[in-house]
Amino acid sequence: MSSSLEEIRLNGAVPRHVAVIMDGNGRWAGERGLPRYAGHRAGMRSVREVIEGSVAAGIEILTLFAFSTENWQRPRTEISALMGLLKLYAEKERRDLVRQGVEVHVLGEVDRLDHSTRSAVQGIVEGTAGGRNLRLNLMISYSGREEIVRAARQMVEAVRSGVLSADEISEAEFEQALFTKGLPDPDLLIRTSGEFRVSNFMLWQLAYTEMYITKVLWPDFTREDLFEALLDYQRRDRRFGRVPAAP
Repeated sequence: MSSSLEEIRLNGAVPRHVAVIMDGNGRWAGERGLPRYAGHRAGMRSVREVIEGSVAAGIEILTLFAFSTENWQRPRTEISALMGLLKLYAEKERRDLVRQGVEVHVLGEVDRLDHSTRSAVQGIVEGTAGGRNLRLNLMISYSGREEIVRAARQMVEAVRSGVLSADEISEAEFEQALFTKGLPDPDLLIRTSGEFRVSNFMLWQLAYTEMYITKVLWPDFTREDLFEALLDYQRRDRRFGRVPAAP
């Protein structure tokens, strides 16, 4: 056991839900004179590292921002390569995820994926169902703004059909229309590559999430980097907008 993991366990307060913006694949490849595809492929190793590290640390939910709706605007060759990597991951990692007790969920506008990619994604979801050690959310074809608009449309339709009155719309009711319904909000958001922005990711859910920014590029991110983020989280005082009671 690493000393960082041992310290995390001694501290006790492990975040229940960790979300990650996996950034820096293209920059990593460019620094090595490689095509962007090579950076995305190298990033698959970091996905494995973070999953294994999350299981070891006792995290319950891990959410990875894998592919945004904005990514559909990238060159067709890069999109094709990303879809190929997604299929490869779904086929190659399923057995190991089952062994670790990881249950995979895919959240986003999955209908936009091509048939073969959609089938591969469905296969990993069905094949890992029942895993008890970690829930892994892969956010694919996802946009935080579009998620909120989608939920708002559902609320409008519920009022129009008489299922709800306008006065009954609440935060709790609205959250039931989000992709993450039934899940706690992330306690910790990790962003790699040193960028200080949320990039249209989980805009509703991140309201009180602690943020950890690291300059490490995603393909270089290891479980030890994850553990350092967890240790940083454990040193923070989460107040959710409140102030400590007067002594």
